[in-house]
Formats: sequence, structure tokens, C-alpha cells
Amino acid sequence: MLDLNNINSWAFKEANLLLKKINNQPPKKGYVLFETGYGPSGLPHIGTFGEIVRTSMVRKAFQYISDIPTKLFCMSDDMDGLRKVPDNIPNKENYYQYIDLPLTNIPDPFRKNQSYGDYMNSKLIEFLDHFNFDYEFISATKCYKSGKFNDYLTKVLEKYDNIIDILIPTLGKERRESYSPFLPICEKTGKVLQAKVINKNIESKTITYLDNTGHKVETSILNGKCKLQWKPDFAMRWAALDVDYEIYGKDIQANAEIYDKICTVLGKSPPQQMSYELFLDENGQKISKSKGNGLSIDDWLKYANQESLNLFMYQSPKKAKKLYFSIIPKTFDEYLNHLSKFNQLTDEKEKISNPIFYIHTDKIPNINLDKITFSLLLNLVNACNTDNKDVLWGYIKDFIDHDNINKETHEYIDSMLGYAINYFQDFIKPKKKYKIPNEQEIKLLKLLLENLKTVNNTAEDIQNTVYKISKDNNIPLKEWFQSLYEILLGTKEGPRIGTFIKLYGVKKIEKLIYEKIC
Repeated sequence: MLDLNNINSWAFKEANLLLKKINNQPPKKGYVLFETGYGPSGLPHIGTFGEIVRTSMVRKAFQYISDIPTKLFCMSDDMDGLRKVPDNIPNKENYYQYIDLPLTNIPDPFRKNQSYGDYMNSKLIEFLDHFNFDYEFISATKCYKSGKFNDYLTKVLEKYDNIIDILIPTLGKERRESYSPFLPICEKTGKVLQAKVINKNIESKTITYLDNTGHKVETSILNGKCKLQWKPDFAMRWAALDVDYEIYGKDIQANAEIYDKICTVLGKSPPQQMSYELFLDENGQKISKSKGNGLSIDDWLKYANQESLNLFMYQSPKKAKKLYFSIIPKTFDEYLNHLSKFNQLTDEKEKISNPIFYIHTDKIPNINLDKITFSLLLNLVNACNTDNKDVLWGYIKDFIDHDNINKETHEYIDSMLGYAINYFQDFIKPKKKYKIPNEQEIKLLKLLLENLKTVNNTAEDIQNTVYKISKDNNIPLKEWFQSLYEILLGTKEGPRIGTFIKLYGVKKIEKLIYEKIC
């Protein structure tokens, strides 16, 4: 029997914790519910992707260890009031009048849907479908207006004072005097109001608040007449939907204790939770949509496949990581390495400990790339200085047994070439700077030139020849490799040099060296 306690995977450990939390028994609703939240004030972004893909990884692990049915709800907070007019919408100046209106009550600036919220929801659904997520879309507006949340809104009213006691210590002095868990929707303007509640009536399920003119207004808390502040809303949603598992960012984690307490006050056990660290840009600053630092999903998918992005999301979710263009080649090669190892594994425990198990939802590709890596192809494109795939395939066919590779492997390498060409054109070519070799480097290059004339034409023998030159001349290996990269390729880093020389061709490398030293 598989020992579930020794699987080296955070997703599997999370799934195991969840199974223990529900005592290995189906919840009363008949399924285990995973949930993620989405703020539709802007388009889905790489953070949205990360949250959903990580949740899906835990769900896959749970499905492996339990036959209890599961669901994933993607909840859109589309009843939130508009706080800021986005910069990227048409006729921006016409939308300041809609500040504080629920997103689903604002006209769609793109004129494709009934409201701005509906438009953003459609983009979320399109986004989720594009990446083949298995989910159910839930609109907060529909939950409020249809009465789905009514029972738990009533509980919030009944436990009003208890919830206030939980929240008051987290509020500033002025906020404490006017704070209410309920945000009434103004009948005149339709806006979400931050209003002082002066009375509550549990029997009639109403609150009385002071509007901006100081008049008393009584309103129902049901059927979309009110919504909750975001902290009690988060907890109420857990209780109303009976959520079993949720992943959220470190920025949300600070309020986890509050959510837990409110959920408990409402009569439900809080879900199993995990927080993840936020992404950093190349300078170590937090990535922000408004700042535009970092990179988008489309950026990543221009230079590498989705599976490599999945791997980046899988790796160390509780550690802050830089999310920038420079990490793409390394992550792509790490994915290829994990894939190669996975396809050779027979032990079930080792398979479940491999990231590939969580990255792929469908068929796992069974390809044989031999010694081809993304970094190797990048340097081939660099050395050839071309975007012509036919030229590049000419080198690759000499490097591998092309006649024996299957169609799937051929197509995979071809797609890698496309990514490599894109990355080279945008990031390597503009920064290429060839080093002029000094006297010592010319001497070493001449030695390499002589040795290449007699070396066996294998990547390993070529690599050993390069090593020997370093050792015989007391040159640190790292320094020697960097000199080769800078002189021959115009970059500070490169692939395993023996493999690259084999791929590019010994004769062509000899010609390249000769050009550099003459």
C-alpha cells in the first residue's frame, strides 16, 4: 500500500490534509468543494492563472487518494462597487459617474455584454476554457440577487454583534464608529454605500442606515438589496457554499484568522486553506497590475509552452519568486527534465512526487528529445543568427537520429524552435556583444582548434577535451566556459559546450574559432 505521508509534493500533502479534515467522509452536500475567487474589475492575469492551476493541482492529488466527488467553483466578485476607472477602456472619461456602482450595473464599455461585470466574466470564462480547467463559474451578483446567500445573510444579521467584535480590533478609530458588515445598495443611485447602520431588525431582516444626506433609510438585507464588506463576505461565502478548500495569496492570508472566526460564528467549519507568496519582478519588487511590471500569460506563452508555466506555478508556492523573462528558458528546461524522468519511472510513489503528475491534466507526452534542451536550441539559433527553421533543422538532423524519431517528437522539437526563435529575437539578439579575445584566450582557442581536429565526434569526448584545456592551463573552468560563450556566441551564458559543438558541427566551430583568432 502506498505510504501517503512520504510523497514529496506540496499538492499531495495539501490533499492529504484535506482528506483528514473531512475524516475521509463525503460532506453532506455530496462532494468536496474547492474554490477560487476573481475580482472582475480587470482582465484575468497570471496571478489568476496561478491560483486556479495550483488549486487544480491539489484537486488532482485529492482525486488520486479519494473517490469522493469534487467540484471547483470559480467565484466572481462582480457585485463589488467600481473603485477606480480602468485606464484601458474606451471612453474612460464617461465612466467616472459609475464609481461605487456594482460592476454588473455598469454599461459594458466594449459593447459586447450587458454590463462591465458581465464582459469581464465572459473574459474569465474564455480564459478558463482556453486552459481546459474543469470548473463551475459562480457569479456573486446572481448568488445575492437569487437569494442563494439569504440564509447566511440572515445569520450575519443574527450574529451582527459577534462579527463586529471580531472586526473592530482590525479597524481604525474613525472606521470603528461607522463600520457595518452590510453595505446597502442605494435605491436611488444603485451605488454600494459605505453607510452607518443605526438599527437592525432580525425579525423583518432589515437594517436602517443614514444616507449621504443624513436621512434614515430602511432596507432589506436579502435578494441583492445589500452586500457584505469584503472580509465578512469572504467568510460568509465559505459558510453558504460549504467550501472545503481554498488557496489565496499572502496579501489575503493576513486576514485568515478573521475569516475563520466569522465562518465559525456562522455555524460552519472553515475550509482547509493554503497561502502562497506573491510574485516579484526582476528588481525584487511585488508585481502589480497597475504598475505593469512583471509579465503576462501571453508573454510567457510566446517564449515557452503552458506546461512550463504550470511548472513555475507548481514550484515552491510558499516562496517569493521572480517572475520575469529571464527565468523562462531555465523553467522550460526544468520541465523537459522532469518529463524525461517521469516517462522512465515505474514506481508509483516516484511518479506522484514528480511535478509532471500535477502539471498535465490529459495525456502526458511520451517524447524522446535525447540531449536536446531549450537552452541548446536557443544557442543554436544564436550561433546561426537565423529564424529559418529549415536551416536549424539541418543541424538538428545531424545531431539526432532523425529517421527514428516519431511524429510527436518532431512536432515538439519544431514548437521548441519557434519559442527559441521568438526568445532570441526579443532578448538575446538586441544584447549580443562579442568579446575580442586577449592573448591568453587566443592561445587557448588555438589549442581547442587543434584538439577538435582529432577528437572523436561525440558530445562527451568534445566536453572532455574542453575540460582538459582548462585543467592543463590552470584556467578556472567557469572562466574558460564564459570566455567561450562571450567570444563565440556573444552571450555570458550558454549550453553544455560539448553538446553544443556536436549540434552546431565541429567543422563549423573550427571555422568560427578561426575567424575569431585571425
